[in-house]
Order: sequence, then structure tokens, then C-alpha cells
Amino acid sequence: MKHANFLKNVAIISLAGLVAKGIGAVYRIPLTGMLGGYGTGLYQMAYPLFCVLLTFSSAGIPSSLSRMIAGGKGEGVMAGALRLFSLLGAIGTLFMLFFAPYMSNLQGERSLVPCYLALAPSVFFVALIAVFRGYFQGKNDMKPTAFSEIVEQLVKAGAGLFLTGLAPDSKMGATLALFAVSLSELAALLYLGNKYRRRRKVLLVRRRSGISVLLVSLPVMAAAALLPISRMADSVIVVRLLGKYTERAVSLYGLYAGAAVSLCSLPATLCYGFVAATVPAVSKAAKDGEEGRDRAMFALLLTLLLSLPFAVLLCVFAQYVVNFLYPALSVSDRATLAGLVRILSLSSVFLSGVDTLSASLTGLGRAKYAALSMGIAVTVKLVLEIFLVNGKFLIVGAAVAAGACYPIAFFLDLVYTVRKKKVKSYDNGHRLGNGTGRSDNECPAGAQESGRGDPAHGRDPRRAEPQRRKYPV
Repeated sequence: MKHANFLKNVAIISLAGLVAKGIGAVYRIPLTGMLGGYGTGLYQMAYPLFCVLLTFSSAGIPSSLSRMIAGGKGEGVMAGALRLFSLLGAIGTLFMLFFAPYMSNLQGERSLVPCYLALAPSVFFVALIAVFRGYFQGKNDMKPTAFSEIVEQLVKAGAGLFLTGLAPDSKMGATLALFAVSLSELAALLYLGNKYRRRRKVLLVRRRSGISVLLVSLPVMAAAALLPISRMADSVIVVRLLGKYTERAVSLYGLYAGAAVSLCSLPATLCYGFVAATVPAVSKAAKDGEEGRDRAMFALLLTLLLSLPFAVLLCVFAQYVVNFLYPALSVSDRATLAGLVRILSLSSVFLSGVDTLSASLTGLGRAKYAALSMGIAVTVKLVLEIFLVNGKFLIVGAAVAAGACYPIAFFLDLVYTVRKKKVKSYDNGHRLGNGTGRSDNECPAGAQESGRGDPAHGRDPRRAEPQRRKYPV
């Protein structure tokens, strides 16, 4: 069948995502109870800077590298990619270590310094993980990516609960829980590295091969960076604005970013398989514009069919889900969290669609449009956030602003995906400056008057007609 291999890859990644997310959800229940609202807030406030650094050191690598390999252009890129992105990952780790005191001051919470230090090694590990995952995905082998996600979650949950249980207070608990994240990324890296070592063949190492992956990844990085940057801005803007009205600013931000956003990201996590499988599938069909768009729309349809039911269930049963998952929270905090989940739940469908459409645009060679649409959406979000949080809406305003972000990005990405490329025709005479451009059904210049355009009027059959070529705009 036309989409059989695509569906197989989607099933592998989606099932692994479901298992990994299930482990993460189960892990969050006792962890939230052990850390409390304040500790959970610290845990979540450390993540935005981490995600931004991950974006610049690793985002876009799996999709870009898989696109190059799937398109037959990836011979010899692995060795160069590993060298280059290990360097970028190391720079990201050092930057996080250096910038930790300044970022914690900016966020108004000095207790974040050890949290940043514990999380910093992950930047280096994830940069290399991204390269390995891109290699395997480009080979249409989704199993290493799938199993590495499960290994990652198992180590994080086991080490996180063990280390947090040893902590004397919530501050140290948050630090040790973040250190468990670093351990989990190291475990995933060791697993993927071993799989690659056992599978690899002799690769031709070309100079600048790593740079070529970086150049292809830049538009994807730009698109992927905007959302983490906006969340880093949230950790400053939202907490400071809330601090004007309540002493529980960090705790409320923890409920929003740590619990509500995590729950409402579940549909997108379940649909990650479509993101991983879409890039190589669309890339192989990208030369035929219609087939590439057809595969992209097929992936989007499956994404919406999978994500919509989960989003509706989250919206309708928000209070029951919160009561079951977070029994340690106070009654008022559970009510606040349920309200945030209802607001964010339906927008999670659009988030799932944005992920799939961004992957489709990458496969079609249009990643810059994904960056443009996300830039517009994030700008709208930040403007709404400033007006809504700084008033009677408080933390609910942050959820409303985030809920407005994803539909904007979704519809813009959809337009860019289905839109056909414009094509202009040129002939050799035009390119040499000896004539003007014309359409395919026009005769060569002077053909009407000389009769050279007609074989019956003495045209020399040995004389080749000027060759016309099409250049996409």
C-alpha cells in the first residue's frame, strides 16, 4: 500500500511515545507531591533556558539529517555532524553553567542556580542524541528512536524519585530531580551510540559535511527556537507580573507550566510519530509537488484524528483527571489547574497539527515558512500575555494567550503547505541577454517572420532549438 511503510513508522514512534508519556505521567504524580507547588515551580522555571539552548544545539537535526539521508544526499555526513554538534552541545552546556546566576536573578529566584547547574550537562548529551536519531530516522528505522525515548523516561523516573526522596527540602528536591534528567539523557545517548556502533558502515567523511547539516537545520532551528524562547520569556514575564498581585507567583507558574502544559501536550506527544515519519516520507516525494503535499495532508489528517479525541476528553473530564493525577495538591490548586487544562486542551489539537505541518514543510524544503508562522504566533502570544496576566485574569491570562498562539501557527503552516510553487520559464536567449522571457507556447524570437518555427519552411533539422528550463521561485 502507498502509505503502509509510513503507517508502520508512525505506529512504532507513537506507541513508544505513548509508553514514554505514560511513564512520565506516572512519575509526575509522586514527584509533584514530593516537591510541592514551590519545588515544582523551580523545576519548571529551569526548563525554558534549557529548551532554548537545546534548540540552538540540537533542534532540527533529526528532521534535517533524516531528510538528507532519505533524499540520498547524506553520504558521509555523520562523522562531520557528530563533531560539529558535539561542539555546539558543549558550548551550550558551558553557556548554561556561566549564565545560571544571571538568569536566576532575571527570574527573581536565586534558588534556581543549582537547578541550572544540575541540568546543564543535558544540553551536550541531547545534541548528540539528536544526530543519532536523525541518522536512524533517515534510514526509515524508527526503533532506535522509539526505544531511546523509553530508556530516557525510565531512567529519569527511577533516578528522579530515588534522588528526590533523599532531599531534605523542596529546593534540593528540584535540583536532584533535574540532575536525574541529565542522567536520563546520558543513558539514552549510550543506548543510541551503541546501536550506531553496531550498525554503521564505512562512511566517506567529507570536509564541511557537518556544516551542510547545520545549514539545512538553520530554518528548522529558527522555527523550533521561537516557542522555547517564548516560554523562557514566560518564566520571567508571568512570574514577575503575578508577583504584583500574589505571593504564590512561583507556585501558580508551576501549576501552569508544570502540570497544565504537560497534560495538554499529551496529544502532541502521542502524535510525535507523525512528525518523525513525515520528514523522510515527504522528502522522498518532494520532487513531485502533488505527491509531497498528498503525503503531508495524509499525515495531518491522521494527526487530527488521533489528537482531537484526547483533547476533548481532557476538556470534559479535566477536574477528574486533575483529582486523580494530583491528589496531593490543595482543593483550590486542583480547581485552578482544572480550569487551566480546560483552556489549553482544545489548543493542543492545533499544537499537534503545527508539529506535523512543520515536519511537512521541512520535508518539502520550506522550513523557513514554519519559522515565519511561529514567529507571528509567538508575537501575538506575548502581547496578549502582557495585557491579560497584568490584570484580573492572572495565571488564566497566560493560558488564554498560549491557547491563541497555536491556531495562528496552524493555519499559516497549512497555507504554506498546500500552496504550490510558482514556476517561471526562461530560455537560453533570455539568460544570455539576447531576448526576453516567454511562455512555453510562444515561438522563438523572429520565428513568425522568417518561418523558422515551422519545419515546412526550411528549418535546418540539425539546428537545435533553444532549450528551455524551469526555475522555481
